[in-house]
Amino acid sequence: MIGALELGLIYALMALGVYLTFRILDFPDLTVDGSFTTGGGTAAVLILAGTSPWVAMLAATGAGVLAGVTTGLLHTKGRINPLLAGILTQIGLYSINLRIMGAPNLPLLREETVITPLRDAGLLGGAVAVAIFAAMALVVKLVLDWFLHTDQGLALQATGDNERMIRSFGVNTDRTKIIGLAVSNGLVGLCGAVVVQYQGYANIEMGIGLIIAGLASVIVGQALIPSRLIVWATLAVVVGSVLYRLAIQVALQVGLEAQDMKLISAVLVVIALLLPQWSPLRRLPTLRSLTRSAAVSADGEGR
Repeated sequence: MIGALELGLIYALMALGVYLTFRILDFPDLTVDGSFTTGGGTAAVLILAGTSPWVAMLAATGAGVLAGVTTGLLHTKGRINPLLAGILTQIGLYSINLRIMGAPNLPLLREETVITPLRDAGLLGGAVAVAIFAAMALVVKLVLDWFLHTDQGLALQATGDNERMIRSFGVNTDRTKIIGLAVSNGLVGLCGAVVVQYQGYANIEMGIGLIIAGLASVIVGQALIPSRLIVWATLAVVVGSVLYRLAIQVALQVGLEAQDMKLISAVLVVIALLLPQWSPLRRLPTLRSLTRSAAVSADGEGR
């Protein structure tokens, strides 16, 4: 279970990127499956070449940003449907990722990574490692919270809420969309870099179907903490990522096979979508009422 908790906190970076496009920007971005592998493959190649793993993670983030910008340009300048733009970028990235990696699989077990000190000290699978990964997820969450409250972040939210209205105020929504997609896929690329160092290898197929995991994290988390406040919404995504990985772990322990993971993910998303509509749950005093109270208090203080 500790391993699932660690993975949930690491994959929270990817889930926050998915939240940014699907919830904030209202953009169905399927680039994630490709940009995750791009980030992981870029980091793996640089680490094998002797580059500092921290520099490799920065480069992986930049590679993810480029993937997001590509999707944004296809949609805004090429006037391609957002769903199709993401699919086209994702397909193109498969070949690009093979070019970057040079092989379908790159082992990192003997290389120095950011995870190596934890592994050498025997801290992986323990409370210290969980605390470190939780701190990493919290830092990224807080940075995203800050970004979404800047002028650019507010423009991003407004573009997702009502594009025509915000455009009438002189905001360049095309540029806003490109920035949103760049930040989102930058987080996904960073997540890919951390994951390959955690698991000790990069694989060309490591990102296939990952968008389902991201959506499951967002939907499950926000089903439990359904708040409009950014600070609560991003926390919900992190919680959802952890719960998703724990649910996968439980499903595997009760007898399901590894090849059933995609089915498990789909079932989790369906359950998360249906539970809030179940009338008995609507009457229960859950986190929904707590977050609404927090939102009302925050509005009152702001006034």
